[in-house]
Amino acid sequence: MWYKLIEIFEWFGEMKERYQLVKDFNLASKNAFISGDALTLLEVKIVNGDRSYKHEFSKFFGSGLRLKALAGRPLKRDELIDIAKVILGNEQLVRKLIALGWDTLEAHDNVGFNGIKYALKQHANIGGYLNS
Repeated sequence: MWYKLIEIFEWFGEMKERYQLVKDFNLASKNAFISGDALTLLEVKIVNGDRSYKHEFSKFFGSGLRLKALAGRPLKRDELIDIAKVILGNEQLVRKLIALGWDTLEAHDNVGFNGIKYALKQHANIGGYLNS
């Protein structure tokens, strides 16, 4: 019985860490936009991921992150790629996202229907030592 309580406690602790990461990212993005360090306001939220991007640590629900750029206009594909690089360019952050159960990163604008998605595991340099 105690092991079930420990599992529940660990699950809530991990969920808290996931939501805190999202909250911290959105706050940092908002502050960067307000101060003029960022030209576009970015917002991240938890969504369902692409099941074809699943990995061993993927959460069943909420395994995707949607990065939305509040640009006020439809964005081109190359602009969406640049926005996704905010996260994909930080290997340590990508590894943390994977460890917390995310498998998909989507980048979208807030006006059109444009969007791209990435499998996080392809951007974490996982298995580098094993593949050498």
